[in-house]
Amino acid sequence: MTSSPARFRPGQNCWRIEPARRFAVIVDAADYFRLARNAMMAAERQITIVGWDFDPRIKLDPENPHGEAPETLAAFIPWLAKRRPELEIRILIWNMGAFKILLRGLAALTLLNWKRRPNVTLRFDASHPIGATHHQKVIAIDGALAFCGGIDMTVDRWDTSEHHDRDPRRRRPTGGRYPPWHDATAAVNGGAARALADLCRDRWQAAVGEAIPVLDAPDPDRWIDGLDAQLTDIDVAIARTKPGSAGEEVREIEAMFLDLIAGAERYVYADNQYFASRRIAEAIGRRLVEARPPEFVLVNPESADGWLQEKAMGTARAELMRALAKLDAHDRFRIYTPVTAGGTPIYVHAKLMIVDDVVVQIGSANMNNRSLGLDSECDVAVASPTGGTIAALRDRLMAEHLGTDPATVARTLAETGSLIATVDALAGHGKTLRRFRPPDFSGIDRALGASELLDPESVDERFEPLSRRGLFRRRDWWRRWQAWRDQRRARRQPGRLRRLLRRRL
Repeated sequence: MTSSPARFRPGQNCWRIEPARRFAVIVDAADYFRLARNAMMAAERQITIVGWDFDPRIKLDPENPHGEAPETLAAFIPWLAKRRPELEIRILIWNMGAFKILLRGLAALTLLNWKRRPNVTLRFDASHPIGATHHQKVIAIDGALAFCGGIDMTVDRWDTSEHHDRDPRRRRPTGGRYPPWHDATAAVNGGAARALADLCRDRWQAAVGEAIPVLDAPDPDRWIDGLDAQLTDIDVAIARTKPGSAGEEVREIEAMFLDLIAGAERYVYADNQYFASRRIAEAIGRRLVEARPPEFVLVNPESADGWLQEKAMGTARAELMRALAKLDAHDRFRIYTPVTAGGTPIYVHAKLMIVDDVVVQIGSANMNNRSLGLDSECDVAVASPTGGTIAALRDRLMAEHLGTDPATVARTLAETGSLIATVDALAGHGKTLRRFRPPDFSGIDRALGASELLDPESVDERFEPLSRRGLFRRRDWWRRWQAWRDQRRARRQPGRLRRLLRRRL
């Protein structure tokens, strides 16, 4: 195994560091659903699925509807349970998922049918503070294999990396179409998979009050049919977010984000559903004011999925971008949004960050406040000293967004030495990345985003007075930078200092 890099520290920015013989990042749910089905078909003793949402009506492999296993999840689970009577299948979903299922027609009847199988157990997890969610997305298989990322087995997730404008397979169970969807997850084996099984076991114990048996050490080299490992013999850091009201608060993912940003030398590339975290924005701001800051390239969706989320996350993103623009004297911070060949926005749901092409962090955590302190989350991260494989992953992601091939991205980056210049050189018509420019929100909308009312940073902040809220509150460095900037402006413009001080007071 590679030695655990100093950037990962158990008890601080991760929970555990465990070895994996194989590690891979799976991009988009078309591949993930197919590979997860393959892995579950090979399961021997235990499958535990932990998720935010779950819909048994989805098709696992629309590209191959006549395969050995049933096409829909509704038929696959009882088929697998009957085929392997010694296999225990446990599914644990955030308790609000129960209300969603009741609104999904025959989905509730499907779950009742599953209950006829003695080796299938479905439970809804209510062991969280008011206002919080269980947002982890993990599948653990025999303590030997595990998936951890941002993809739930639910509607609106399946899509290929081509993100065609009108893919006929991209339909809801009701027949309606949904827009293109970009997502990602990770697959691991060995000790890292066993640790993720322990995480699922802890969640099940807390939610259901039952203990999942611990299996004997499995074959450390078990892997998934159809998936090539991108890294081998690698240490995997596992980081969590756990809210504090039911026990000790855990903010390992936040610490990992901040440490990786602070340690970046050349660039940070991220696909993420949101950019609304005050602390992540502050960490970026601290780097932007340096003499030679690294580049930051974020790929976000054009708008949040739903009007309420856009009110909370969209307005916060706009305010944070405006604040960072004032610090970005070297033009090193950009947010882009992907579109299809026909100009349709592609919804970015992935939660992935690559730093200097040597570290990749991937999981369920968004770059928003609640993912870092209020909701339960799980991320994994690896560091490769050579960086070649992780660079290839970043080339592949950028190529997907820009409608080109990884070799073109790699060649252009080698010529420009800049992620931003590479995007600008390759962006164009058709499937591409567009530079995001925040819309003009109303004053009420901006106040809502700045208040963090819908995106609190912790359990305690849910009830914090609005007068104490704010995207850049309680940060002396921000006030010091403003004072330094004002003094420089005042020296250049005599008489300005008095007006600035009057305005601040």
